[in-house]
Amino acid sequence: MGNDSLPRIGILAWEGGLVPPGLMQLEKLKGNSTNLESYDYPVQIRRVEGASAESIVINPDETVLQRMVSLMKEMIAEGVKAITTSCGFNAIHQKRLADSVNVPVFTSSLMQIPFVLRTLKKGQSVAVITARKASLTPLHFQNCGIADLAPVHIIGMEEWEEWGKVLDSKVPGVDMGLIEKEIIEAGLLAKKQYPDVGAFVLECTDMPPFSKAIRSATGLPVFDFITLVNYVNQAV
Repeated sequence: MGNDSLPRIGILAWEGGLVPPGLMQLEKLKGNSTNLESYDYPVQIRRVEGASAESIVINPDETVLQRMVSLMKEMIAEGVKAITTSCGFNAIHQKRLADSVNVPVFTSSLMQIPFVLRTLKKGQSVAVITARKASLTPLHFQNCGIADLAPVHIIGMEEWEEWGKVLDSKVPGVDMGLIEKEIIEAGLLAKKQYPDVGAFVLECTDMPPFSKAIRSATGLPVFDFITLVNYVNQAV
């Protein structure tokens, strides 16, 4: 029998010293991927040297990718049964990371999109709320098994003023009340612009603390990083 006190899930996170102040505020919220209180079970979080907004979101870095592979192997040797990451933009590395080890690897909440679409009726779509639309490419989706983007609408939070400060290391902090307000606005805007939307998928692992607010405001299901990691944890 397994030992339930040992982490089954390993999480690859950004290097601590490279996390902007605004993002550090979000990390303190229950529901955030790197907050241990977000889980009803033990997880193992490993910080990846050099992993940051620049090397993961804006310009994916090969050296950082190789460091992730090394850390995954270390975690597996310590008993971890599945591995995820603290940033949905690692979807671009999904195939390579999964091919490098012998346990399930799920890099991004975007991997839920094919499942969510199958739960909706013909003609309905999924709205993705992402931290930075400008960096979310078709390759990110393709590596998550999504070849057809026609039923996927993308809302980028960088268009909102307060959220736009989150990844800026020069900004000392953000207004969390405004952040929540902006994310709700994004959900309502998606529903207004795309009446066929039947559910939301939140790309960003810093957004699950606001999932309940989006559900309440829009009346639609919201799938996020926490819904995914809970699912995999039960599986392993």
